[in-house]
Amino acid sequence: MTVGLFIPCYVNQLYPNAAKATLQLLQKLGVDVAYPPKQTCCGQPMANSGFEHLSQGCNDLFIENFTGFDYIVAPSASCVLHIKDHLHSDNAPEEAVTIRENIYELVEFMTDILKVDKLNARFPHKVGVHQSCHGLRGLHLAKMSELVGPSFSKPEQLLNLVDGLELVTLDRRDECCGFGGTFCVAEEAVSVKMGKDRVIDHTKNGAEYITSPDLSCLMHLEGILNRDESNIKIIHIAEILNAAL
Repeated sequence: MTVGLFIPCYVNQLYPNAAKATLQLLQKLGVDVAYPPKQTCCGQPMANSGFEHLSQGCNDLFIENFTGFDYIVAPSASCVLHIKDHLHSDNAPEEAVTIRENIYELVEFMTDILKVDKLNARFPHKVGVHQSCHGLRGLHLAKMSELVGPSFSKPEQLLNLVDGLELVTLDRRDECCGFGGTFCVAEEAVSVKMGKDRVIDHTKNGAEYITSPDLSCLMHLEGILNRDESNIKIIHIAEILNAAL
């Protein structure tokens, strides 16, 4: 099994420790990982802003970088969902389809492909899980609260394998944080209010850390936490799962 490691541009620029943790975690799990060094933005910001027709260069470069791997794995649910739903190319249509079918967010790769049921990890803290909209409603990493059916959460399934970690129960466990990419710019006041509501939920339920498969949401929440001078910290789920005993 060969895996191409896709590190989204904002993770590379702003949260490199999450990228390193993802690589180290996959290697610990026995995965043969390669990092294509010429990768750049996947084109999601353009597509989400209504300019998908201008993202073909990003699509072609992504295909060039990640063709030939058994799987592509990334620590970002939103970027993975974008590739799954939108990657296309007139120059390499078959390669685009293959990539769309074989790209995974880190958590779903660990639960669905690697079937991880044991981790050598310790993180003795109270942790609240933020279910990002892309991960929850796009990749189905957890059960949506409005649906009838058995409850499940792939992030919590993995976090329950971490020694010393205590998951806190939130009042509204799958509510949007308000980031929404360009939404937080176009609708700043609404975005901030939604983010503050999520912070309050984690605070009142005793979280020391907020984690998620999506660092874009965590970045939004981190800004609010810092402005409120809160002691709560954000941390990508890969960093927790990679926290060695």
